[in-house]
Amino acid sequence: MSTPEFIADLRRHVGTRLLFLPGVSTVVLDDAGRVLLGRRADTGRWALIAGLPEPGEQPADAAVREVYEETAVRCVPERVVSVQTMAPIRYENGDRCQYMDITLRCRAVGGEARVNDEESLDVGWFTLDGLPDSLSRGARERIDLAVTEGPTWFHPATGATDIAALAVDADGAETGGGPG
Repeated sequence: MSTPEFIADLRRHVGTRLLFLPGVSTVVLDDAGRVLLGRRADTGRWALIAGLPEPGEQPADAAVREVYEETAVRCVPERVVSVQTMAPIRYENGDRCQYMDITLRCRAVGGEARVNDEESLDVGWFTLDGLPDSLSRGARERIDLAVTEGPTWFHPATGATDIAALAVDADGAETGGGPG
């Protein structure tokens, strides 16, 4: 997978130090309720379609672009599923990144799912009860949130899925309970 030029330029200045970067992930659903996944070329694991917004690009536009670039599927964003800071990762070349991921639920509106770039080994549609074993727990959680209706909140440390169930005091400590 090629590194975007704006990241390569940053790396020339900061080396392998931790970069905090925006990212978008998509839960693309078809009319049958199946989810679109790609088998990543770098890990061989099935994953949500994801990528980095280009400088100045809106997250929803980046999601639509990434889905088409990787799978040849056309989609439209329907809603934000989650916004969360992911755990830091270290790539084989030593580069370290931490992503602020915005996951969007999208609806497929055209195209035929196929490998459309060098980032994927395979792409396919999967039923919710037939997801591949290699799909990460985090991807499964985002799929679960995407198929629920209405606004959702997910706090990875507590598992809370309702904003009212999680209160934060003035110092940022979680106190439990709801507002008021």
